Amino acid sequence: MAKYERERKFLLDEGKCAGWRSMAEGHVNMKQGYLSRRKESTVRVRISGDRAWLTVKGITCGDTREEYEYGIPVADASRMMEMCEGRILEKERWYVRWGGLTWEVDVFGGHNSGLAVCEVELPLDFTGELDLPPFAGEEVTGDERYYNSALA
Repeated sequence: MAKYERERKFLLDEGKCAGWRSMAEGHVNMKQGYLSRRKESTVRVRISGDRAWLTVKGITCGDTREEYEYGIPVADASRMMEMCEGRILEKERWYVRWGGLTWEVDVFGGHNSGLAVCEVELPLDFTGELDLPPFAGEEVTGDERYYNSALA
């Protein structure tokens, strides 16, 4: 069944909040690759800790897009990674609660080492002012350079 995700993304600004890791409730190491990276849709395989998913995302309209996500065996995901286009992304994802929402801070490794972004998934009916955490820097929502599929 389709789900629509609404997401906003920002560069991490450690200069404003160097202690953001102490705010985190946990973190996990991730690897992800793309079986397809078309502008109209992407097909991603992700291994996060001891779990794995296959995800299909539609075209982004503003801060919203259609998403289908399915849990798959880790062994299958590992094999699919070998079929991926481009490079495999490596990142550490940290979870921070702020303003009643869970923010995800991705600290990239590998060929994207040095890049860190934070994003939050909003309820579809969200209309209020977003309460930004102190580590949120420049907003890059909709900037294709920061799409994970482009980083791969």
